[in-house]
Amino acid sequence: MAVTMIKMGLIVAVLGIVSFAFGIAAEVHKPAAGIPIMSRNGVVMCKYPSDPTVVYGYLSFAFLVASSLTGFLSVFYPYKGKSVPSSAFLQSTLFVTFFNSTLGAIGLAAALLLWPTISGQQHHNNNMYENLSSASGCPTAKTGVLGGGAFLSLNSSLLWLVCLMLASNARYDFLEDLSGESKAKEATTSGYNAVLEKGLDNIFDGVE
Repeated sequence: MAVTMIKMGLIVAVLGIVSFAFGIAAEVHKPAAGIPIMSRNGVVMCKYPSDPTVVYGYLSFAFLVASSLTGFLSVFYPYKGKSVPSSAFLQSTLFVTFFNSTLGAIGLAAALLLWPTISGQQHHNNNMYENLSSASGCPTAKTGVLGGGAFLSLNSSLLWLVCLMLASNARYDFLEDLSGESKAKEATTSGYNAVLEKGLDNIFDGVE
């Protein structure tokens, strides 16, 4: 099955949507509040209930990485066996602008997804606290951040689609210029050979 830009674009979009879905699921569930249990030595142990937020957060990040790698590959992939140098894409100011914007969105999305996810995991693993106030309760990860990361993850996949369309235009222009140069060179070579053959025929005719 041949790899086409449309297929690659669909894969990027699907991975971005799945990343968005897991990020929203993590935001909807929100980190569960722990139950503080006071020990004899003044250390408070927080007992957290089972919570899928951490798992959803890591899954959202994993699909963000998959979408980003697929998007990057789709831009520079040699479709139909015709590779195009990266300099051909960098000549387009619009492509460079959207490409850098996409990388920025990916980095920010990854930060927003990982920060509360890792914090939530640390709260579950390191659940012993000293001088914990009963009013504040057990610490939980920041809410609202995962939703922002999910939306940025979806936006990054849409930006990859824009980059892919701009890359398609850059590929077409480069291959057209390359084809034109090849045809011009072939025409020049053919003309030179024709003149050379005619000159040789004249020489042989004079000898005869």
